[in-house]
Amino acid sequence: MTTDRHDQPRPETTGSPGGTGPHPRPAPRTGVWLVGARGSVATTAAAGWAAVTAGLHPPTGMVTETAPFAGCGLPSLADLVVGGHDTSDCPLPKRAEALAEGGVLPHGLPAAVHAELAAVDAAIRPGGPQPGDGRTDEELIDAFAADLDAFTAGRGLDRTVVVNVATTEPAPAPGGDRLPPSALYAAAALRAGCPYVNFTPSAGLHHPALADAAARSGLPHAGRDGKTGQTLLRSVLAPMFLHRALRVRAWSGTNLLGGGDGAALADPAAAAAKNAGKARALADTLGSVPEGEVHIDDVPALGDWKTAWDHIAFDGFLGTRMVLQTIWQGCDSALAAPLVLDLARLTAAAHAAGLSGPLPELAFFFKDPDPGAAPDLPGQWRDLLSLADRLREGA
Repeated sequence: MTTDRHDQPRPETTGSPGGTGPHPRPAPRTGVWLVGARGSVATTAAAGWAAVTAGLHPPTGMVTETAPFAGCGLPSLADLVVGGHDTSDCPLPKRAEALAEGGVLPHGLPAAVHAELAAVDAAIRPGGPQPGDGRTDEELIDAFAADLDAFTAGRGLDRTVVVNVATTEPAPAPGGDRLPPSALYAAAALRAGCPYVNFTPSAGLHHPALADAAARSGLPHAGRDGKTGQTLLRSVLAPMFLHRALRVRAWSGTNLLGGGDGAALADPAAAAAKNAGKARALADTLGSVPEGEVHIDDVPALGDWKTAWDHIAFDGFLGTRMVLQTIWQGCDSALAAPLVLDLARLTAAAHAAGLSGPLPELAFFFKDPDPGAAPDLPGQWRDLLSLADRLREGA
């Protein structure tokens, strides 16, 4: 692939051959602004978006590319424009090469989509706050919002959806006088009039200081913490025990992972923020959290790969004690990236349809979804299909 999709002119879609008929405007373009744009998830999403758009790979794992979402008014993959914020200065093509060496991206893909990755990299702005940055929260929010405004206006976009895929933060301390970085970016999204998705367990738009601004904004938003592996499986298994009237006595888990997430989650405060969503998936379905804990161990040698074990102790008829054990081995970046693209497209369509406020119908994608969401995966899938129907009616 050798062309820069971001800057090439957009031909009009229809019009009479003789030039006397109407000439509709080009298809609307949608920005996808990734906070943490040079991280593993964002790099995989950008490379995958370019590869699928070019027909180099099928859209495996992308829910929005399946039949139930046809005709919903979703922006096409070809009409997405990607940019973002990051504190890293490693060029995106180089990050993609490193992911290919680790087996996350197919061999040869970074070279095949080098032009597209370079165009995305050119749209990435410096994030913050960096060590020694003396700007106030208001100054940082203004700067981030200005970046969003410039991206949207400079590329002629109809709207830009901000998706947080940055490294997990510790939960903010009560009474702190500064917003955490995730909340600064979320506040900037509101200020720039951008729908917002939090794919991480960090505070983001859930910070109490942003509650009023979010309610006044009239913008759709969704989150938090993408459901990609262990919790996805829990949201399937927990209803099975509930509906079969089997009493779960204990549910313990262990995660072994490396990469940036492994290093970040070695911090007990960050791990606690991550585990809160895992516990909620059980509590919402079973009515309480069973005995047992989830442990997260940083194993740098694993890179972007993760192994998750679950040990479930339950009682059957006449108190017969039984055990179910599961092992999940996968690549978080490859599991998360298609969901990031799905969420950006669905949230953009919701914004275009005039929807505002939290989108509990997107709970299918999250460990810790917005209030009003169904607790189980089948119920969340039905709600997602209902949202698709609403979008289709307004498309």
